[in-house]
Amino acid sequence: MRTLAVPEFTAESVVMRSRFVCTVYRVADEAAVRERIAERRRAMWGASHHCTAYILGGGAVERSGDDGEPGGTAGAPMLEVLRGRGLSEVLAVVSRYFGGVKLGAGGLVRAYGGAVSRAVEGAGTVVVAVWSRLRVRLDYGRAGSLEGLLRLREDVRLCGVDFASVVVFDVACADVEVFVAWLASQTAGAAEVEPAGSVRVEL
Repeated sequence: MRTLAVPEFTAESVVMRSRFVCTVYRVADEAAVRERIAERRRAMWGASHHCTAYILGGGAVERSGDDGEPGGTAGAPMLEVLRGRGLSEVLAVVSRYFGGVKLGAGGLVRAYGGAVSRAVEGAGTVVVAVWSRLRVRLDYGRAGSLEGLLRLREDVRLCGVDFASVVVFDVACADVEVFVAWLASQTAGAAEVEPAGSVRVEL
């Protein structure tokens, strides 16, 4: 799944004296979508329109809204930009301050789509994957060298280290079988591995 690289980003543009302020957000669900839209309406209460588009659930949920603009001239082109970038868990809100000049249907489509494009480009994007999470227990004598090796692997993320009677590494990995085989070879089979669910990882 691809999403925004930052929690939110705002970009502004002016087209024929109308000001378009687009903020893109990372959002997990529709409750977060509603909250962000409400916040935006309160913060930019003077805008004539607050048009929206969002994609959730790996593309399973897609919605857009024109908020009083002519049908299909705002939300739809905004959503098309998000689709075209292959994004999910993302919300775009464009607040328009009308400048007194009508843009026509084609002008609105270009203005709203362009506003979202600029905001997404500014935010940047990342791939997010769900990796397996493991707890690895190892004696202190071997733990130091293993920690260094873990940090070098691109298919492993070291999420945390707990120093108790033994050292416990909280690890996320892309492929459990490959990781466990590698771990056994590095520790002479001394490491104990316990599954601990899954975790989202930015690649």
